Amino acid sequence: MRNPYEVLGVPKGASEADIKKAYRKLAKAYHPDRNKDDARAKDRFSEANAAYEVVGDAEKRKQFDRGEIDADGKPRASGFEGFSGGFGGGRTGGFDFNSAARGRGGAAGGVGEDIFSHLFGEAFRAGGAGPGGGQRAPSRGEDVAAELSVTLEQIGSEEKLRVGLPGGREFDVMIPKGVVDGQTIRLRGLGQPGGPRAEPGDALLTIRVLPHARFTVEGADLRASVDVPLEDAVLGGAIRVPTLTGAVEMRMPPMTSSGRTFRLRGKGLPKKDGTRGDLFAVTAIQLPADDAGLTEFAQARRSARAE
Repeated sequence: MRNPYEVLGVPKGASEADIKKAYRKLAKAYHPDRNKDDARAKDRFSEANAAYEVVGDAEKRKQFDRGEIDADGKPRASGFEGFSGGFGGGRTGGFDFNSAARGRGGAAGGVGEDIFSHLFGEAFRAGGAGPGGGQRAPSRGEDVAAELSVTLEQIGSEEKLRVGLPGGREFDVMIPKGVVDGQTIRLRGLGQPGGPRAEPGDALLTIRVLPHARFTVEGADLRASVDVPLEDAVLGGAIRVPTLTGAVEMRMPPMTSSGRTFRLRGKGLPKKDGTRGDLFAVTAIQLPADDAGLTEFAQARRSARAE
């Protein structure tokens, strides 16, 4: 695969937010559901997902930048120590070409194919006979696309969910930490079967986060409006704040105005690093429907202000 930064169209020093923005733009433009008859769009969609798997993950991005893994997220070969001479027996100068030719997942057409293509030209890549009568690599299976709608509660609980793929197959998948709406997850080997001795395609699972009646999402943080009775806003006290795992009690100071925001740490959504975002509770002061004493008090305050 091409350099993942080039695929996403971002510089090497791009921020995590810029990388995510670029990925989501490409995923939306080339999603298979929007380009059913465009094979090239499907390839671009797969390429964007593969690139985001590398540079969209903080640890993998560091490994790629250090040269420890390649653009496909695979460990790089340590080199060609002792390389010299001809090609007898599949091993030359300490480098096992047979192992390299097996490539990723035990199928031909991986790292070894790139090596042989470099040495012998495009005839090998195109399937023509190279030295020793090389054969065309087995055809890899087709990728399949599916969508999974999830609730905020399901993301928060990190539970396994049942997913159905085209063709009737079903399997359980764990929602990854840090998932965002519209993100596509690559499930390797769960696509269509390939040719003889070839690896299957992948399943491309697009996550759709369902709207919530109470919470709005801000990255890994959540925001919710909390009704507060007038007397509690004036006098202070304990109020109940909803979270994804049930209501919790929060102490509110006296004379709290409507719209004041309180942070409940760790009550948001899971992050990639294993921590959680926060919940921001925004107060909404509730006036009583009919209160003669409050009306008299307000009138007195207005009169005093007018003097």
